[in-house]
Amino acid sequence: MIGDWQKALARAQAEAPFLARALGRQPVLAELLTAGEAEAALAWARQAGNGAPSLGAALRRERLGFATALAIGDLAGMFPVERVMQELSALADRSLDAAIAHAIQRRVEGANNEGMIGLALGKHGAHELNYSSDIDPILLFDPETLPRRERDEPGEAAQRYAREVVQMLSENTDEGYVFRVDLRLRPASEVSPLAISTNAALTHYESSALAWERAAFIRARACSGDIGAGAQFLGAIKPFVWRSSLDFGAIDEIRRLTERIRSNYKGPNEVGPGFNLKHGRGGIREVEFFAQTHQLIHGGRDPSLRLRGTRAALDALAAAGRIAKDDADLLGQSYDRLRVVEHRLQMINDRQTHELPAGDALDAVARLDGLPDGATLIADLRQVTDQVARAYDRLLHVGSDSAPVKPADAPLAERLKDLGMAKPEHLAGRIMGWRDGRFQSLRSSAALDAFDAMLPDLLEAFANADDPERAILRWESVLSNASSAINLFRLLEARPGLFDQLMALLTLAPTLAEELGRRPELLDTLIDASALDLPGDVEAIAARMEAGDASRDYERQLDRIRIVTGELRFALGLQLVQGVHDPLDISAALSRTAEAGLQVAHRAAGAEFAQKHGRIHASELVILGLGRLGGGALTHASDLDIIYLFTGQSGSESDGERPLGGTHYYNRLSQRVSAALSVPTAHGALYEIDTRLRPQGAQGPLAVTLDAFAKYQCEAAWTWEHMALTRARVLVGSDSARTQLDTIIADALTQTRDPANLREAVLKMRSEMAQHKPAKGPLDVKLMRGGLVDLEFAVHFLQLREGIALHPDLSKAVEELVSAGHLPSETRKAHDLMTRALVAGRLLAPDLSEEPPKSAASALANACQCETYPALLRSLSEARQCVAAIWMQTFDSNLEINL
Repeated sequence: MIGDWQKALARAQAEAPFLARALGRQPVLAELLTAGEAEAALAWARQAGNGAPSLGAALRRERLGFATALAIGDLAGMFPVERVMQELSALADRSLDAAIAHAIQRRVEGANNEGMIGLALGKHGAHELNYSSDIDPILLFDPETLPRRERDEPGEAAQRYAREVVQMLSENTDEGYVFRVDLRLRPASEVSPLAISTNAALTHYESSALAWERAAFIRARACSGDIGAGAQFLGAIKPFVWRSSLDFGAIDEIRRLTERIRSNYKGPNEVGPGFNLKHGRGGIREVEFFAQTHQLIHGGRDPSLRLRGTRAALDALAAAGRIAKDDADLLGQSYDRLRVVEHRLQMINDRQTHELPAGDALDAVARLDGLPDGATLIADLRQVTDQVARAYDRLLHVGSDSAPVKPADAPLAERLKDLGMAKPEHLAGRIMGWRDGRFQSLRSSAALDAFDAMLPDLLEAFANADDPERAILRWESVLSNASSAINLFRLLEARPGLFDQLMALLTLAPTLAEELGRRPELLDTLIDASALDLPGDVEAIAARMEAGDASRDYERQLDRIRIVTGELRFALGLQLVQGVHDPLDISAALSRTAEAGLQVAHRAAGAEFAQKHGRIHASELVILGLGRLGGGALTHASDLDIIYLFTGQSGSESDGERPLGGTHYYNRLSQRVSAALSVPTAHGALYEIDTRLRPQGAQGPLAVTLDAFAKYQCEAAWTWEHMALTRARVLVGSDSARTQLDTIIADALTQTRDPANLREAVLKMRSEMAQHKPAKGPLDVKLMRGGLVDLEFAVHFLQLREGIALHPDLSKAVEELVSAGHLPSETRKAHDLMTRALVAGRLLAPDLSEEPPKSAASALANACQCETYPALLRSLSEARQCVAAIWMQTFDSNLEINL
């Protein structure tokens, strides 16, 4: 036993310069390690900072002690990798907590950590920190409880604390560093402050969070500061992370992320010098993604899978029958081995590296690991990564639940080969696997007979798809979620037109296909004879949402909004793909649907909220729509830009059992309305809600009085805020409130402006936007120069300069400006063409970075009323030239459109 410790120390001294120096600086610790006193060494490290001149020095000494003790214990075989990661993660918890407390107490003597929250994400959250890892916390604060000086605003105080925390832990001094701190996982990190209020964070995750953030929060936990408040916050966003329906869309999300990682990875694909243990094929990240993908798919329905640790998640997935136990064991053992070698790499020079070095340096890593040379290490790692890569590729490419592929059926394989399908034998085995009881919808003999009858047409449709693999994956999602599909199969066989509609959705419109996979009941929409009719007005749609007894129960009402909205959005998407209606009419119908949902959500949330808090006399919530929502021109991908306002005075109080002051009341109610439309229920989520256009943006309260709004717009608003206000439209409010708010908006928009200053401000804003948000590809009609944004900027400039054409509907504003002689007559044609391309492109060509597949390109051209896709590109070029001419006429500035 002592010999193991001495051998470990000898290897550390010979091969790891950082450890050699650390042992020399800590002779007492070195003696304990020489004697094999493992736990005593850790106890010494925990007290290493005692007597230090400052907290920063104390934390650095404790970190050095742990880095040394854990490394030698690891090399001696006494500390398994799980123990090492747990100890490092616990050290990070303590360090972050101490830094938060120190920052607060420097400003408010004797205060505790209440109101300042540190959330651990990623490996830190999973108790899996690596040897030289940075930490990626999210810092939140509660404005109501955050300790601060009386004159400090909560947001300002929180930012001061956050800056001090980062400096305390990250700064590299003579004592070293504690942990490098990376705060880029916070909501909207490119524009948001270092610390986010809990309300702002909740709104983000309920309305505008990205797919990768879901995966990040699988492993999130409250680790430091106000841990109780952090746990409450994580409980509030649980529906965002864990969706109650089977989420096979997670596979596509992970596939896209993997493709980006692999395409950006510049190192060798085979294990050798330069290979990255984290990002390389078969590396650490792929084991983690394997576990997290299955957790995202099934964790919403199975709480036993909601574990943070990678190995724990793999074991739970095997216990639940989601993956094979052999796969769980193999991946778990591979993960441990990769993490051990990762630690070896990092403990040599205390650098966060994952790349295998070359030559003598590789031999040094191998000897530190107890192997004779680098070649032996390479051979070992190659076997490990090959096993991981095979398992991971099965997850991404075999099927939606990574079930094993059955042996191929020879006649079926021949048929697939004749159709030109790739890997026909593999695919034949996969299709045969659909019949083995895996899908509930195919478990009866009647269902199998109906399926067999339509299978030839199905195979031909897959073969004709631009991306057969993806179309098949979407079809498997439909089979997986459908409880019974006999009637569907028989209808598809009997009605070729219906079959064509379904195949068009699966092959042309990724968004609709994914939605159909999650909600196969939408197939009923295809059967409905009215599926190709545009919906009625806002009142008719709202009545449909409130039909039956749904309005008697709040949760059922939210589900009903989602059901009706989902059916209408799906039907409108089908109409667009089939070319039944003009995309402009579909855009308007999408807006009516959203407006109806917003009104019903407001009524439902208001009634539910009033049960506890009552109502405020002579006061009401008013909701203002902006952007494409205000202009009545949504796409399938649009979020909802809204501003919450209220009438009456902020000091008023509600009359309920638990009364609230006016500002608090309406801010809470606004959150409820946003959540009613954005938080996923059993029927999914609806919209992303964006409230950043409110006065003072994300730093301002969610809802303010009409008087405060009027004062802000007349005295403090920026030019860009008035440009946004040109598309404002009251969506919720009484007639008197609407009239009052319309007057406020008109006063703000018609105030006297200096044309030269206005021109300078508009051009500066567009230039900055072009730098930070360049066009993504040839179909990015919104952001490309000469596109819709340039046209909108010109229109808004003229609206503000002239004080006319103040219609939120941009097409009507264009018409009036044309009539007044401020725009050329062809402007409306250019606007309508680019708007059609935007609306249709969001479904048919969502990846703006590349040309759409042939079939999707043809459908897009048809939707834009062009004969062919090349004809569409020519028409778009002409429209952009029109906008460039408008730009010159309006701003006397040349617009480089690079045709």
